[in-house]
Amino acid sequence: MSYEECIKACQECLEACNNCFQACLNEEHVKMMAGCIRLDRECADISSYAIQAMTRNSPFVKEICDLCARICEECAEECAKHDHEHCKRCSEACRKCAEACRRMIA
Repeated sequence: MSYEECIKACQECLEACNNCFQACLNEEHVKMMAGCIRLDRECADISSYAIQAMTRNSPFVKEICDLCARICEECAEECAKHDHEHCKRCSEACRKCAEACRRMIA
């Protein structure tokens, strides 16, 4: 798998996590969304870092993408617990990113 496909999946994940993060902050029961908000931030950050690592051909790209896949999976699980449309979209984007990262490092 090329970096290009993985970078695209990471970019979509980054955007979905940022959208979910913002939308969760506006939910009526924001405290119930704390776990989702926290993982959205972690996932957006690692996705961004993975993109940077791939674009500069970092010698640590496999380790970074492995961590990205693990965090994406956690975020996808957390978002899947909620019925909000933004959480569903985020969960799907995170799963796709995790799969892309796993394929890329395989």
